Amino acid sequence: MDRVKGRRFDNEPKLNLKKVFATIVAIIVFIMVIVSIVNLLNKDKKTNTEMQIPIRYFPIFESGKYGVIDGTGAIIIKPIYDEMIIIPNSSKDVFVCTYDVNYETGEYKTKVLNANNQEILKNYQNLSPIENSNTTEVWYEDNVLRFEKDGLYGLVDFSGKQVIPADYSNIYALEGTAKSIVIEKDGLKGIVNATLGSQVVTCGYNDISSLDPGNGDNGYIVGIDGKYGVVSGTGKEVLACNYEEIRHVSGNNMYVVKEEGTLKIINNSLNVVKDNEFDNVKEINGDYITIELNGLFGVVNKEGIELIPIQYEDLKFAHDNYFIAKSNGKYGVISTENVVLLDFAYTSMSFINSANFYTAETENYTTDIISGKLEVKLSNVIISELNIDKAYMRVRVDGKYKYYNFNFEEKKNTELLTNHTLFLVNKDGKYGYVNQDGDLIVNYIYDDAKEQNEFGYCVVKQNGLWGVLAKDGTVILKPSVNLDNSLYIDFISSWHLYNDTDIILYVK
Repeated sequence: MDRVKGRRFDNEPKLNLKKVFATIVAIIVFIMVIVSIVNLLNKDKKTNTEMQIPIRYFPIFESGKYGVIDGTGAIIIKPIYDEMIIIPNSSKDVFVCTYDVNYETGEYKTKVLNANNQEILKNYQNLSPIENSNTTEVWYEDNVLRFEKDGLYGLVDFSGKQVIPADYSNIYALEGTAKSIVIEKDGLKGIVNATLGSQVVTCGYNDISSLDPGNGDNGYIVGIDGKYGVVSGTGKEVLACNYEEIRHVSGNNMYVVKEEGTLKIINNSLNVVKDNEFDNVKEINGDYITIELNGLFGVVNKEGIELIPIQYEDLKFAHDNYFIAKSNGKYGVISTENVVLLDFAYTSMSFINSANFYTAETENYTTDIISGKLEVKLSNVIISELNIDKAYMRVRVDGKYKYYNFNFEEKKNTELLTNHTLFLVNKDGKYGYVNQDGDLIVNYIYDDAKEQNEFGYCVVKQNGLWGVLAKDGTVILKPSVNLDNSLYIDFISSWHLYNDTDIILYVK
């Protein structure tokens, strides 16, 4: 039987080994292609579940001492310093630490550390950040530090390169104007542009201020011996110091000056546009000049011809030939022909130029969002976020949060927040989080919550207390922190933002 069986198989056609091998190879290649496609899809999916965490550093306060954390919440500099560590640029590991403070004499020492807790810029003495402020915020120049040598001052950048030598009796920020640093020598003042790293206004003036408050690029008002002129942002003389006063407003090469007791609008050719028929100039936009007389506002053109009569309680240029006007305590929109384009129905109004729409507040403290063509696109909303960079807004309407792009199209948060791993959802008045695919990751158990922040943390509220979740939804800190008195609420890991709008500091 076996022999017969063997003979029968022996008589069967022999296998073609080359064909078998080719078939196996083809199957393997096919499998590899399928695996590659699956891996590619999984890779894309994995990318969508990961976050690009920006490199940022923040001061912390714990047990009466100051230190530094990064955007993950990791401690970079242990909290061992008595004075708050200054971080001039949150994206760079340049930490100015103050130590050996004598509070009676006011003497102290400083050193600059990096993220490895190593001292840097050791060749410079008495390093200090350059603080600046305006009416709403305090900040530091983000690329230079002041140093001292033999009782004089200079500037060094964060890499250790000397920007200007220690030749000056004083160096400080031009109030309210970033990147403009005042230098003093022999009792006279000049300006160093911190971006250019060079002196743009020589030390030849008693007084210096920015022509356009907050923007040194538009030039400076300079004064010597009680007379004033204008110097451009690159140091070129625009108006000689011949005037009794120069107002902080300009545009289209026009300036507001006082000469022989008379207030005038002149151009850079020294031709008078208008004089002695106004008390002040509020703004100059192109050919439109908004003037004030006896507490009321109107508009003239560059020839001094009246376009909008001086009859409004307030006027603000919006765009094209549209102005936001106030009449009888309410705001609306008019044209330069003094035609009412949008009724006076709002308690306040602004035009967001980069988004090309108006925000208009109503008497019931909600907002209407109105397009540049004066069409009301959203009514009775509360704006909780306006992201100019990514061109979207988050509004609260009918008790729910919704997202819109600047074309007023409603969008899902998963469409706009492309770097996030978790997305806030609401159901029956409770909050949870889903992933990019809409799968529920964190159940609807929280009374309030915020969208994931740029560092991957989700801030949640339960029973009146706040806590924080990690980027995968796991609990880092159970809701246990009372932040009722905090204006802004944010967490980095278990550290929460300190309740002081003037400084950025995280505490536990």
